[in-house]
Parts: sequence; structure tokens; C-alpha cells
Amino acid sequence: MLATADSTAYASIRKRPTSRAERYAMGKALHKDVPRKSLGDWRLWPGRPDPVTLIQESHKGRRSELIPLRVARMIINPYGFLRGTAMVMADDVARLPSTGIMPVIGGDAHFGNFGFYASPEGELVIDLNDFDEAHPGCWEWDLRRLVASIYVAGRENGLSEEQCEAAVRACVTAYRTELRFLAEQPLMMRSYNRLDVGRMHETATEKTLRKEIQRSAKRARRRTSDRALPKFTAEQAGRRVIVEDPPTITRVSDTEREALAEALDGYLMTLAPHWRRVVGGYTLVDIVHKVVGVGSVGLRAYVALLEGSTPDDVLFLQLKQARRSVIARHVHGDSALHEHQGQRVVEYQQALQTVSDPLLGWATVGADYTYYVRQFRNSKGTIPLDAIDAPALTDYAGIVGHLLAKGHARTSGASMIAGYVGGSDKVDVALTRFARLYADQTEADHDQLLAAVKRGELPVDNEALKNLGTTFRP
Repeated sequence: MLATADSTAYASIRKRPTSRAERYAMGKALHKDVPRKSLGDWRLWPGRPDPVTLIQESHKGRRSELIPLRVARMIINPYGFLRGTAMVMADDVARLPSTGIMPVIGGDAHFGNFGFYASPEGELVIDLNDFDEAHPGCWEWDLRRLVASIYVAGRENGLSEEQCEAAVRACVTAYRTELRFLAEQPLMMRSYNRLDVGRMHETATEKTLRKEIQRSAKRARRRTSDRALPKFTAEQAGRRVIVEDPPTITRVSDTEREALAEALDGYLMTLAPHWRRVVGGYTLVDIVHKVVGVGSVGLRAYVALLEGSTPDDVLFLQLKQARRSVIARHVHGDSALHEHQGQRVVEYQQALQTVSDPLLGWATVGADYTYYVRQFRNSKGTIPLDAIDAPALTDYAGIVGHLLAKGHARTSGASMIAGYVGGSDKVDVALTRFARLYADQTEADHDQLLAAVKRGELPVDNEALKNLGTTFRP
């Protein structure tokens, strides 16, 4: 490996670092071993693991009663399949040509994993916002997953192949130009660079995207703990509790509640002293299991309701089970770089985001389960991809390409990546070709999943499918 985030993160300040010019030259020299054109390659190879087998492997250790719900969310369309199969794509891209330049990557940087949230100052910002798979890894792996997801999402929106290609090109061009710009900036400037909603609105050139940014930002600002209180809670036997909504929101046993309460006490010690005092001023009132996402369905995820000195002073915290990143085995094999996977998620989220949730921390339940903890309601929101037209999708693809470059440039290897991608559009053209080919593969893999469900190899929650607006006929 040429350069990893971990190999440089703790370098001595007494030693002169390799200059930018030297790193740039190292990246450019990689053209001989990994021609930029080769980034467009995709083909099946003998012995490629069956995607259904990989999905079944990923179900090990999940709550078995939720597997049918997870399958339902994955079979709805190829984009749902792609969202839930980070392990399949990680296995694929790890076998493709790569430069070996390894910053911290999101590991699951698909189109839907960018969104709004509130900064510690209460300002609405947008950034990469899912880090379950974050880990040092090749920058191409993140970019490949992003462009493939854009192409698949474009097809789901009814875009033509030319429109899908335009969206992908906009993303890669934005990534390349932003990365090259940031590679020339001081390290501290890279760490402060961020995109708030106001700047995003100014950056968007399409009128329809600007309107959707305004609508989505308005919705996100309403997603706060105090506004969630009447929606998610009710008075029962003289105390406030979170309302059940099976199978997505369910009560926990007294034993599980006690273990989680103890874990939250330990979580406090992972916070900065000020925020430890703030959260320590609240009292745990209730806690439930709450299903989230697609890839995370079946993992243990909880929402805790905490109350301050008055009944309307409330805080919702989310605990999400953290397991080894799907990227890890392609970098470290069977060895473990991180003892606590929740801590891994927290540290790499803070590495990739310009500003992060100040209540981000980690917790442990028993000997087997590690979690990361964050605010459940801190103005989180996304741009609904199915609600924007082709020009807006292309415009937004450029924005998320910019954001991914910003995240990578914050950690390690920016000058080498800049040297490799260069000033021409060769990388843009190559990854556009890859995106189309891998979108085809995603659709073929989705068909395999459908066939496996029809054969009864995987269970499906038909009631959940109805709620998603579709039906499944074996």
C-alpha cells in the first residue's frame, strides 16, 4: 500500500513530511501501473461469490425476526438492493485495478448517504452522513460505489442512458477538480472547509434543485427532539414512553433495558467534558428498539428518550450496533485494526465530516456488542432522489462529488490522488463507463435476489412490501 490514513496520522512533528510536489509526482507515476483508462473496467471473474450467499453471510448475528423486513426493503428495486449490499460491492471493487492510495473512506458512499444535519452551532450543513463501514481504504472504492449508485438511481428515476452518464460525469468531474484544489490548500484549511445549506443553494444551478433544497432543508429543521416528542411518545401510567409500532419500533425487556442504561453511563465517558456534563444532566426515561435503513436492518439499534429538568426538555439518543467494516478484510485480512467498532465509526466520522454531532460517542453492552451513539433528532434530512428531474439530479451529483472529495482530502493522500487523477477528463470518462457496467451488474444481482426469494431461500415480509407500495408474487 502506498499511503494510508493510519500510517500518517501519528507521524512525528519532528520529522519533515514528504512535500506536496513529491507526493503529486508519486501519484502521477502510478499511471504506468494503473492506467486511468483501467478504472472503467468491469467484468465477472471465475469464482465471483454468489451475491445471495454474501447476503446470507451478512445476516449472521442479526435479529432473525427482522431478516424478512430487510429482504423486503432490498427487493423493492435495484437501488434498494445496492443500498443493502455494501459487502457485495466491497468484494467486487477490491479485486479491480486501484492505486493503493488509502485515505479514510466512507465505505458505503452511495448517493443516498449524503444529507443534512445540524452543526454544534445549530447551522444546517450537508455532508456524508453514514459511517458504519468507514475505514482506511482505496479512494477509488468510495468513488466507484458513488457513481454506480448514481447510475442505478438515475435509471430508477426513468432517466435515459445519456442523462445517467451526464450525472456520473458531473460527479467525477466535481470530485477531481475539488480534490485537486484542496490538495494545494493548507492542511488546516482542508479541515475547516464545509458546505452549509446557504452555500449549497448558491452552488446549485438548476432551479428545480434549489426548490428541493429549500423544501428538504425546511423539513430537516423540523426534525428536532422537542418536535418528535408528541409524535413518538405518550403518557402511560403517569410517565412518558416511546410508542410501539411493530416491527420497526418495539419494547425491550427489563434486562436489556438495564444493560443499555449501563452502556449509556459508559458512553458519557467518551464525550468531551462539556458535553458529558450536558448529557449527564438528563435522566433516561425510556428506550426501545427501532429499525433503521436497509443495510442496518436486523442489527441492534435503539432510541433512548432522556428528560431534563422539565418535561419539555428532552433529548433522543440513538444507539446503533457497530460491526467490522466490510472494507476491513480487504485491507487487513483477518487481523483487527480496531478493538471497538463503535469507536471506529466515531473516529472516522469525525475524520470525514467537517463538523460532527457533539454528542457522538460509543458504548459497549456485555462482551459481544459494540455501539456508536448519536443524536436521533438533530435536523437530519436528505434530498429525495425520486423527486428531482434529470438536470437537478446531475447538479446534485456534482455537489456530492465535491463532498466526497472534501472528506478524502481531510485525511491522507490528497496530493497523490491529485497527481493521479490529473487535469484531463480521463478518470471522468473511465468511471462513467464503469458506472454503466456496474449498474447492469447490480440489476442482474437484484434479479438473483428475486429468484432466491421465489425459491424460498430468503424470507420476505409481504406486509412491509405492501407498505412500500408493491407486492411480491412467488
